[in-house]
Amino acid sequence: MFNTNEYFEGKVKSLSFENNEGPATIGVMAPGEYKFGTSKKEHMTVTSGKMTIKLPNSEKWVEIHTGNTFEVEANSSFLVKVEDETSYLCLYR
Repeated sequence: MFNTNEYFEGKVKSLSFENNEGPATIGVMAPGEYKFGTSKKEHMTVTSGKMTIKLPNSEKWVEIHTGNTFEVEANSSFLVKVEDETSYLCLYR
């Protein structure tokens, strides 16, 4: 079944689900700056729009556009900047 998640005063919302590939979320982000923590390795794909990210142990901000995926190791955190509404798919492994 689906679970609804809401973060950052409603500026980030997602639906979580699980299938034979494992747990995942599909979500949207309003314009803003966010810091996310991970408990599992995450594979995040931008499905619409773009986000600028700063991964752990990096000083560099990188733009991620529609169709591109990035990975974040478990038990870490990363920063995200969104200028326009953006959607994503996140797979947890």
